[in-house]
Amino acid sequence: MKKLPVFIFILAFSGLLTMAEEINISGNWTLTITTQRGERSNNVIFTQQGEKLEVTMKTQRGEIKGEGTVKSNEIEWTITRETSRGQITTTYKGKIEDKNNMSGEVKMGDFGTASWKAVRQPA
Repeated sequence: MKKLPVFIFILAFSGLLTMAEEINISGNWTLTITTQRGERSNNVIFTQQGEKLEVTMKTQRGEIKGEGTVKSNEIEWTITRETSRGQITTTYKGKIEDKNNMSGEVKMGDFGTASWKAVRQPA
């Protein structure tokens, strides 16, 4: 009878590990930010290793790199860019909805917040 609780624990723990392994957002995505001025989309490459996240955003002004984390279905990354007004740090926070969709909010330095969504590009 003592083996049953141990078996249940092992089964539950292995299920949690499987869920954690399933969330890997590495790949090419289309990121759309919605502001008061409308929508703006950019291509983004996410490279995930465990909880560590590297981000390369391709914009009209070139590539911008950032770093962040993925914890369970929560995602967060930060990009710092040089502008004519100085450095602006942009922080993205959101949720991974499924293997092809994410959404959240972005804080654009001192310029306020906006919503964002990302869709995985077909391979």
